[in-house]
Formats: sequence, C-alpha cells, structure tokens
Amino acid sequence: MEIGLETDMPTYSGRLGVLAGDTPRSNEQDAEALFDKLENTIIPLYYNQPSQFQNIMAHCIALNGSFFNTQRMVQQYVLKAYFE
Repeated sequence: MEIGLETDMPTYSGRLGVLAGDTPRSNEQDAEALFDKLENTIIPLYYNQPSQFQNIMAHCIALNGSFFNTQRMVQQYVLKAYFE
C-alpha cells in the first residue's frame, strides 16, 4: 500500500506536510522532489528560522497524530486481513 492512494487516507493539504503529494509518481521523480524540498525548503527553514520550523512540525504532528495511531492501525489490519 502506498500512502495517499486509498480513498480513506489523507493526502497533501497545504501545511499538513512538506513531502506529501496528491499524485503518484515514479521513484526517480519522488527522489528528485524530496531532495529539492530538503535543499530549498526544509534545511534553510531549520537553520534560518528554527522557531517557524518547530511550529510547522508541531502542527503536522498534531494533525497527523489522530490518524496515524496504533488503534487505527490494528483495526485497519484486522479488517483487511480477516474480513476482506
């Protein structure tokens, strides 16, 4: 399963994350996009504006924490493994 390809899994929504995207791409395109965002967005923000970087990370964790948790993961596993 790839993240963002299932209908019930959230994808990119602005500030929800800096690496997610709405469309599946090749591994080479994903790698290029990852290194481009690291070099031009994430690393400069981390070193030049650490408080803004911390705010963005806290925001991402707060939004994603409610979906990416153990209870949801186990429930999804049981439903897909035993009932589909």
